[in-house]
Amino acid sequence: MAKSLVEMAAELVQAQCSSTSLTAEEMAQSLQATYNVLHNLQQDESRGVAADVGLAKPALTGSPEKSIQKHKIVCLECGEEFKTLSSKHLQTHGLTGREYRQKWGLSLRQPLCARELTDRRKKLGKARGLPDNLRKSIAARSGKTTTKASAGTKKATAGAGKKTTTRKSKPSAAAKSAATKS
Repeated sequence: MAKSLVEMAAELVQAQCSSTSLTAEEMAQSLQATYNVLHNLQQDESRGVAADVGLAKPALTGSPEKSIQKHKIVCLECGEEFKTLSSKHLQTHGLTGREYRQKWGLSLRQPLCARELTDRRKKLGKARGLPDNLRKSIAARSGKTTTKASAGTKKATAGAGKKTTTRKSKPSAAAKSAATKS
């Protein structure tokens, strides 16, 4: 024969009392709270509602951009919170980062991590000189030179028969390390 809710609640509170000391009032409150939880679970089960104990999904109303917050990003598939949505986590939903962004209408350039982390990475990249190096790389690929030294050389060669001098730029850290290795 199945146990009643009161019996189950009493057993749970009794187990709790064996590990911690409770006053009579605290035991009564604990018994009542335990009974109410068991009663609600039983009602949910009878209605066919799966009860997620302690796993409440966040209420994200409005646009999916609200899932990307300052200190966390909320997975729109399962409701879990992360600092960054890794490809490993997205694989559990059968998605890639690109597919996730397309499914939820996010920009394909939107980082899938908390804004705080994105800002920190941006500052570190600027401190290392990535924007300038990227511009130089793009200019080198397209055949254009936009550095100050080359601009000065073009102006000097435009003059009729003038002797031109070019400034030499200092080698980059990568060039120095490559030179020391060889």
